Formats: sequence, structure tokens, C-alpha cells
Amino acid sequence: MIVCVCRRVSDREIARHARAGMGFEDIQFELGVATQCGQCEGCVRDVVAQCGTCPTANIKLASNLLEGSAWQTSHSVSQLPLQHL
Repeated sequence: MIVCVCRRVSDREIARHARAGMGFEDIQFELGVATQCGQCEGCVRDVVAQCGTCPTANIKLASNLLEGSAWQTSHSVSQLPLQHL
């Protein structure tokens, strides 16, 4: 659904940015939400708050990748099945 009518920004687009780790101010700068009439600010803040736990999961995954633990497998590359493209 369109949250910011002035800039024609949907809740999905806001949520995608929030899941990428952006806060309200970052999203406001990037998408221009809540910069004209301001009627969408409350809704935008709600969407960002609902996605607030997502960046933490991404940070934990990234730290696992840096440690190398995410790459440890018991299969060799030659044993992995090929996926159809």
C-alpha cells in the first residue's frame, strides 16, 4: 500500500530499506518520505519499528561469515547437486 502519497512510496519499499539496516532518518533521506506534507511520518515510523529486529539477524550472519563458520561444510564441492538455471 502507498504510505507516502507525496512521493508515492509503498510500505514494502520502506520495509525493504528497514530490513537492510536503515533507520527512519536514513529512509527519509533516501526515499523522501515525510519531507513534504508530513502525514505519513507516523506510518513510516511504524513500518520501520516493525522491521527493527531484522538488521540484528543480518549482523549476526555477517559476523559468522567473517569467522568462516558459515562456510564449514561436510560435503566437497564435487558431491553437491547441480541446480538447474
